[in-house]
Amino acid sequence: MEQPIHGFPLFETALWAASGLALKPFLQNIGRMWSSFSRTAASHPYAWTREMKPPETIITPGPDNRPVAFPYTKFMTAYVTVDQGAAVILMSEEAARRHLPRDRARVYFLGGGYAEDRQRFMVQKSDFTASPPLKAAVAKALERACTVLEAVDCFDLYSCFPCAVSIAKKMIGISDDDPRPLTLTGGLGFFGGPGSNYNLHAVATLAEQIEAGKFTKGMVTALGWFMHKQAVGVYGSSPHGRDIGNDYRHDQADPLAGEEPVPIRDAFSGTGIIDTYTVIYAPDQAPSYGVIYGKTPDQERFVARIRDHSDLFAWLMEKNRMGQPVQVRFNASAKGNLA
Repeated sequence: MEQPIHGFPLFETALWAASGLALKPFLQNIGRMWSSFSRTAASHPYAWTREMKPPETIITPGPDNRPVAFPYTKFMTAYVTVDQGAAVILMSEEAARRHLPRDRARVYFLGGGYAEDRQRFMVQKSDFTASPPLKAAVAKALERACTVLEAVDCFDLYSCFPCAVSIAKKMIGISDDDPRPLTLTGGLGFFGGPGSNYNLHAVATLAEQIEAGKFTKGMVTALGWFMHKQAVGVYGSSPHGRDIGNDYRHDQADPLAGEEPVPIRDAFSGTGIIDTYTVIYAPDQAPSYGVIYGKTPDQERFVARIRDHSDLFAWLMEKNRMGQPVQVRFNASAKGNLA
């Protein structure tokens, strides 16, 4: 596992198992959510891709939508190789009175929160359907902003891959039938956003929409790498009297959330249990190799690779195999575990 596209599918496979659905209806749910994101991007004046994509187009592999890492196709992934920029100007209330039109709404940073997962690395995670640091960061941000979740009009949830949005909804407490928007830009898959700069576009878009009177209060979330770091900001049209100047110092002093890391077994031979997995595709759209995260009988984490085994690739992608036994052997020449 080298890139985010190799790692985030491990979260998605776990979410698939938790859903209890067969693969097709699970992917259709993703397709509908991601299609709504593409619709938002299509109406955003600064989006990189301004084409609304139907759900079936997003989830169906094809010449222009190759499978990348199961269960993701190209249209389900982040698009970061773009030429985009954004800026936010922060000023005092006094400066705003001097320089800004009086008939435009003011936009205030009301409060934020930051947290890091004690299970820093993917191999250390015990639950691939949750993000304790995001839950902690949201609680901090709402308390510091002197508000509640019900008072937030809109969200821009960090959206590198569908699992990031699904887990954010779960951690924040946003139901599937919640009418509030989950994105204001269209997300990394359609709006774009270069590298780690996507969230600046989200904040700038929210500021513009609050200023125009479309919303009065919004929340923006951000994550780093494999959901290790999480940040949340709440913005609104009305200030509060609380001093937020030292909030970040508290987060720096005590950023950790969640459980202790899962113990790791580097070399393992025997029968393990599958915790989650993905299959990585080659550019020619053929499965290249598989990655399995599992547990030993002693509840230690192992990572195993599947090589040149078309039947096993098909078996993994036919139905969800989390919780199934897998035979693993350590291969010294390969410097790793083979499944």
